[in-house]
Amino acid sequence: MSTPMSLVERQHQMIARLSLIEDAHERLAALMSRAKKIPAPDPAQLTDENRVNGCQSRVWLTGELADGVCRWRMDCEAPMVKGLVGLLCELYEGTTPDDVIAFEPALIEKLGIARMISPTRIAGLAAVRMRMRQIATAFAAGVSG
Repeated sequence: MSTPMSLVERQHQMIARLSLIEDAHERLAALMSRAKKIPAPDPAQLTDENRVNGCQSRVWLTGELADGVCRWRMDCEAPMVKGLVGLLCELYEGTTPDDVIAFEPALIEKLGIARMISPTRIAGLAAVRMRMRQIATAFAAGVSG
């Protein structure tokens, strides 16, 4: 059985894979397409409680702790934002709550996406990251998300 990939390694691999797409706009389109693979919350979970505050578009994020690792579900009305949130979900999928809490992603900057999106969208992504950390903190404390 192989050792699970660290978040540093996973992030590096994701950056390397996505960097193969040279055109930044095509890279964003690829992210939007990849986000379709992230499961959406059940319709009953599309509530204000699961909505990420601080996002211009409506974003819902839920987490589940299964076998000691985090599983993420998300949905968003705006395709570009969904692609960006999906990137974070993909990065943190299957990792421990402690890893989610401790590891700050650099994907958006390293892929050159931060230069292409508005400060409002960057703030929204920071709100998603904060919400992921809150959910993981609850899991680490033994509270279900």
